[in-house]
Amino acid sequence: MEMTVNSESKRSNLIPMAIVAGLFFILGFATWLNGSLMPYLKQILQLTPLQASLILFSFYIAVTFTALPSAWVIRKVGYKTGMALGMGVMMIAGLLFIPAAKTQIFGLFLFAQLVMGAGQTLLQTAVNPYVVRIGPEESAAARVSVMGILNKGAGVIAPLVFSALILDSFRDRVGTELTQAHIDEMANGLVLPYLGMALFIGLLAILVKKSPLPELENEDDEVEEGGKGHTREALSHPNLALGVVALFFYVAVEVIAGDTIGTFALSLGIESYGVMTSYTMICMVVGYIIGILTIPRFISQPKALMVSAILGMVLTLGILFGDNESYAIANAVLVPFGGAQLPDTLLMIALLGLANAIVWPAVWPLALSGMGKLTSTGSALLVMGIAGGAFGPLFWGLTSSATSLGIQGGYMVMFPCYLFILFYAVKGYKMKSWK
Repeated sequence: MEMTVNSESKRSNLIPMAIVAGLFFILGFATWLNGSLMPYLKQILQLTPLQASLILFSFYIAVTFTALPSAWVIRKVGYKTGMALGMGVMMIAGLLFIPAAKTQIFGLFLFAQLVMGAGQTLLQTAVNPYVVRIGPEESAAARVSVMGILNKGAGVIAPLVFSALILDSFRDRVGTELTQAHIDEMANGLVLPYLGMALFIGLLAILVKKSPLPELENEDDEVEEGGKGHTREALSHPNLALGVVALFFYVAVEVIAGDTIGTFALSLGIESYGVMTSYTMICMVVGYIIGILTIPRFISQPKALMVSAILGMVLTLGILFGDNESYAIANAVLVPFGGAQLPDTLLMIALLGLANAIVWPAVWPLALSGMGKLTSTGSALLVMGIAGGAFGPLFWGLTSSATSLGIQGGYMVMFPCYLFILFYAVKGYKMKSWK
């Protein structure tokens, strides 16, 4: 009888997980377009590294003030409707890119990014706890890893699509002085792709709303619903509070690795800068697959987190002290397999994807362990950690402008981030009291 129940449970979870998997792909596609968009706008609008970092800042800063309201919305309307609303906001953001491209006003691009970030926050707040709570807690990291493969797999595809639809026509203009006619042509190239993406996301929102996605059981609202009581009680759990900080630093290094590699490549005169994010995402997908195969069979979630943090610190030092004229690693690793030849420093930035892959799926279940009725509030707080994606590139941009190493020197901001993640893996997740 038990085997029958488990079999029926797995079958009943299959359709919801398939739907959520599709949403993770959409999240990844919209998110990792930034890695190609950032250097593209830098070229069109003649932005400094600091100004270019604001493209990422405006996208991720939306999390800071929309995460907790998103949890309130989900408690009011449910997870399913919350997912549909999140995609509806993302559709509006996609449409906002059209007037931004037509007018070439930097502020409009930033506003479109801000709205896109708000929609993603609502969607993230709904889908992440859905994955954690729809099955056994001990296998949550594996389920999140599967979703991560789809999310980062979309990150591989998005820059390639961006390059094919937009960048390839203007590849010969890298490093050249652009006329206003060239700028107008490049800016108008954004219109149809973003219109198509907006319409596609809007259609998916309708399909999700009408889908057979079951609603998760609502948490007991014993404390004031959506008020400070929920947040205060959730933050009294050190494993959650420190988990939020760990995710903040993690998203900071993830976004730096994924979304600034193209800008660094552009500064080195590499024409294919628009697809550089794909290299980082490929490494992340490999990392997720390794996580699925090894956690918890051969290595525990905390130990995997520890290894990831140490690898991140080693690679950061390699980037800082590496030679942009050296191709030794690329010749040994990429070229024999038909890959493009890249400077070793760029390749090490891409390899950060391997170090980063395990962090998100490991921290989520460790941070939400024992949260019970506070799961949605805890999830919203963890989603707020995505704000690290705003401040990581910002400090990267500030540091790039302040050091003699320029953009390469900006990557030093990642080292303390990995150091805190190492602390959480060793001690932070085990703390059950602040005393």
